Amino acid sequence: MKEELRRENLEEILTEEESKEAGMRYQDADIDSDILRAVKEMGFETMSPIQERAIPVLLEGRDIIGQAQTGTGKTAAFGIPMIQRVEPSLRRLQAIVLCPTRELAIQAAEEIRKLAKYKQGIKVLPVYGGQDITRQIRSLAQGVQIVVGTPGRVMDHMRRHTIKTGEIKMIVLDEADEMLNMGFREDIETILADMPVERQMALFSATMPEPILRITHEYQTDAEYIRVTPKEITVAAIKQAYYRIGKKDKMEALCRLLDYYQPVRSLIFCNTKRMVDEMAEILKDRGYQAEGLHGDLSQHQRDMVMNAFRTGRCGILIATDVAARGIDVNGVDAVFNYDVPEDIEYYVHRIGRTGRAGKAGRSFTLVCGREIFKIHEIERICHTKIRERKLPSPKDITRVKCGKIFSEAVEIMEQKDLQNLKEAILKAVEENEFTLLDLAAAFMMMKVGEEPEEIREEQFSFGKRRSPKHREEKGGRSIKSRRGDETHYGDGRRHSDRRKSERKNAERRNSARKKSF
Repeated sequence: MKEELRRENLEEILTEEESKEAGMRYQDADIDSDILRAVKEMGFETMSPIQERAIPVLLEGRDIIGQAQTGTGKTAAFGIPMIQRVEPSLRRLQAIVLCPTRELAIQAAEEIRKLAKYKQGIKVLPVYGGQDITRQIRSLAQGVQIVVGTPGRVMDHMRRHTIKTGEIKMIVLDEADEMLNMGFREDIETILADMPVERQMALFSATMPEPILRITHEYQTDAEYIRVTPKEITVAAIKQAYYRIGKKDKMEALCRLLDYYQPVRSLIFCNTKRMVDEMAEILKDRGYQAEGLHGDLSQHQRDMVMNAFRTGRCGILIATDVAARGIDVNGVDAVFNYDVPEDIEYYVHRIGRTGRAGKAGRSFTLVCGREIFKIHEIERICHTKIRERKLPSPKDITRVKCGKIFSEAVEIMEQKDLQNLKEAILKAVEENEFTLLDLAAAFMMMKVGEEPEEIREEQFSFGKRRSPKHREEKGGRSIKSRRGDETHYGDGRRHSDRRKSERKNAERRNSARKKSF
């Protein structure tokens, strides 16, 4: 009930969200009833833009090239047609999905399993490095129709002949550009070369560099190109805002936003691993359930952190862009850009993790100094609007905290027997000179704490020139000014006097050089 109250509170705050235009309904496509049942159980009603355009084409058996960012519903876009093509009675490998990271492979496999829940006999297996390969070999031997894996581990199984490609009907490359950036190009081409001639291929990539295009030309047949623009991704269901904050106030501002909006599950992005570790410690010390994720963690540590985030034991995940690539967790209420991303593409990847499946989401970006120009650049390139907002005031924070405590108190009153405590309170009031209201206010102060101080918005002034007086005070030359026809400088000399002095100095230097020879 506590989580429901928090979600209701967030939904009230998100009343300003712009309504999203309804997309194509799943039942309007030629999708099997068993899959539709699973989709409905997952809470999805209408397709995302990439699903609406990709699913009908893939159901026809044609190849596609899908250009779309993280968080656009790509897994269901290829997962639904893939499940529909698989024959449950044939206990052999019929489909392969290649992913750049272990995390993405695990998450994609889980999503496909959910979609295949009512398709009896279909087995989905993730294969990736860092896990005992003999365990994967045993699972493959039992009969698996769909494998989701990283290119390196899929190659290992192909060399061992534990993955056989003779019955493959469909292969998918997910996050293809990222796989190439990680050096998997040769592995991918080796895998594709071993696929049957008669098979379907879908390739999804956020960008379309030349190496990706070469792969599509060589291994796809009359592929249909489908592009979902950043505007379609970011504007529809995500309320974007930025706050101008002084660098020293960023942590306090972040906590202020967490306290006010109270997201049940949120992602915080930093540009460095060091900042991830520092923030995780600070937030934990302040009582938040937060964990950090970056490339220096071992696979076991990463698995523990992600499991805690998925199950709700950890409500705040702090990550770098590289570590977060492949995180695909549903139900993220808000994304916080503690640091403005260095690459505009990262901004789209970051905020694409909230506002999914038509649900409301928010992104918050803390801006310092000249980072405001980066915000304007993101708006221009992504065709979106990021609104400047003011931080919640101290009174706003106190009001929200009190509301949360009242909700918790009501829940306790409904579920617990408080008679003995009531008698103890009444006795304390009779024995001391205070009222029930005084006591209630003191208890509230113990829970809420002192009212936070006001955080001043940082004032930016770019390109302003200092006054002559200011420069004179600093001991430097002032900006030149004109009085009549003569130019004057801060040291009191006229322009003509200054030029004469400079000529004399030059003559002395030349004379000294001649004497030296």
